[in-house]
Amino acid sequence: MNKEVILRLLEESRRGTRIRVYVKPDSNRDALVLEEDELVFYTEEPPVQGRANAALVRFIARALGVNPGKVEIVHGLRDRVKIVEVEGLDPETVAERLAEAAEPW
Repeated sequence: MNKEVILRLLEESRRGTRIRVYVKPDSNRDALVLEEDELVFYTEEPPVQGRANAALVRFIARALGVNPGKVEIVHGLRDRVKIVEVEGLDPETVAERLAEAAEPW
């Protein structure tokens, strides 16, 4: 996946890096995909009781190699578009690791 495209989707914050992600629950797999210059997270989990949100946090933490406690949804808990903040990582590192973890569209 194209690291430079992902880097444009990230924003540096005081705590680390913020990632804008569109979530598609009730999918047939858990995967992060770059679709038309947007990060899309597909999850098998339904959008009830925070299950899709929890799947997103677990996936991002695993992809970035950080503890899930360092990953937080800071905006859009009840929306399809989420802003996820990762504590302690710079945008360059996040883009590199997400590029390795994401699947081609």
